Amino acid sequence: MRHLLVLAAAVSLAAGSVSAQSPTPQQKRGAYLAQIMDCGGCHTPGALTGQPDMKRAFAGSDIGFGIPDVGVFYPPNLTPDPETGLGRWTQAQIVAAVRNGVRPDGRVLAPIMPWKSYAVLSDADAKALGFLLSLAGLPRRAAEMEDEVHSLRSKSQCDGPSDSFCRTCD
Repeated sequence: MRHLLVLAAAVSLAAGSVSAQSPTPQQKRGAYLAQIMDCGGCHTPGALTGQPDMKRAFAGSDIGFGIPDVGVFYPPNLTPDPETGLGRWTQAQIVAAVRNGVRPDGRVLAPIMPWKSYAVLSDADAKALGFLLSLAGLPRRAAEMEDEVHSLRSKSQCDGPSDSFCRTCD
């Protein structure tokens, strides 16, 4: 139990939580789940380079995932900032996105998001991930999706037509 209290406090402090209240049991469970699901591993600036900026935990990444024939996806801001994060989402919408892979606006989550694995979370655990709404909102917009992966590489980097990342390079 003490470990969960320390974890919940660390996540709250790292994300700059302004709440002076102790985390609820559900928020503690959500913080624990976010750690073992490694949400911060993708959604924290610097985490993908091994240097996470814990003052901006869950505020989105500067590094994207390139998926051949689809594009580059940047992990977005999961803090409750209303303009750049989850601030306009409800707990039910977070649960739906985690379980079904669909955002409130109807867009499907990027293929790199392992929502199919998370779909088996219990109702209580899925709802606990709503703890993200209890963190301080950090205004930070992740980079937008790149429509064409090959645009990120110069033609001199292409190995030829078989290189799926440079499928249109000549």
